[in-house]
Amino acid sequence: MSAPRLSLAGLVALLRPRQWVKNVFALAPLVFAGKFLDPASVGLAVAAFALFSLTASLVYIINDIHDREQDRRHPVKSRKRPIAAGFVSVPQATGLWVLVAAGVAAGLYELPRLAPVILGYLTLNLAYTFVLKHQPVIDIFTIAIGFVLRVYAGAVAIAVPVSSWMFVTTLCLALYLAAVKRRQELLQAGQEARKVLKSYSVSLADRYAEMSATGALVFYSLFVVTARPELVWSIPFVLYGLFRYWYVVEIMEGGESPTDALLKDWQLMVVVVLWGAVSAWSVWHGVRP
Repeated sequence: MSAPRLSLAGLVALLRPRQWVKNVFALAPLVFAGKFLDPASVGLAVAAFALFSLTASLVYIINDIHDREQDRRHPVKSRKRPIAAGFVSVPQATGLWVLVAAGVAAGLYELPRLAPVILGYLTLNLAYTFVLKHQPVIDIFTIAIGFVLRVYAGAVAIAVPVSSWMFVTTLCLALYLAAVKRRQELLQAGQEARKVLKSYSVSLADRYAEMSATGALVFYSLFVVTARPELVWSIPFVLYGLFRYWYVVEIMEGGESPTDALLKDWQLMVVVVLWGAVSAWSVWHGVRP
């Protein structure tokens, strides 16, 4: 079988730009620190977002190369993953990886303070690709820690501390998304889709998700009450977002990909934008109930 012709669309798909939405978490410290009107801080936060996006693409490329045979047997990934679908060859993917890695290296040269976070994220996700994704419970915590590192990178970029409340809230929210992802994989593709799914059940994933969602709400509310009372106006948006996401999962059968669930549901998109706007306005004006 001859190697596929170089496909620009296939190479772009290999980077998974839709998944870069997750890296918006790196902008959270910019909002909560009240620095979103400072051009220098905005530039640094956007740089952290860009670096995380490129680093995530490095992980996606390695993952697609490593899992190509398994992806070819998957009903959806066999059509959507460029290597598994035959749109991109392994050598072409490797060449793209080298180019993206050069971009990450250049970014870290300009922002060396982000190096420990970016390299830590890369190392963690490589471990996930080769080992940790096959370990039950550890796999969902690995996914969740990746979100925490995104927030931490945003804080490091603009030189502000990450509060313990932000850390634990982000961890709980990410665990909720990861547990829902495993739940939907079980329902939609069965235990054969991933080796680790044989160690889970839908009811267990439900309990993980419910506990994590409750934790995220409680810790976010405690953060607001104790540290940022002006953000009390944002709590209803957090509540609605959690309710709506579970509706998308349970009734609309989404949630296997949190990014797709967000981008395909206009209500989720609106509530996230409104939460960000209300939070920024409240922090800037210090409006309290």
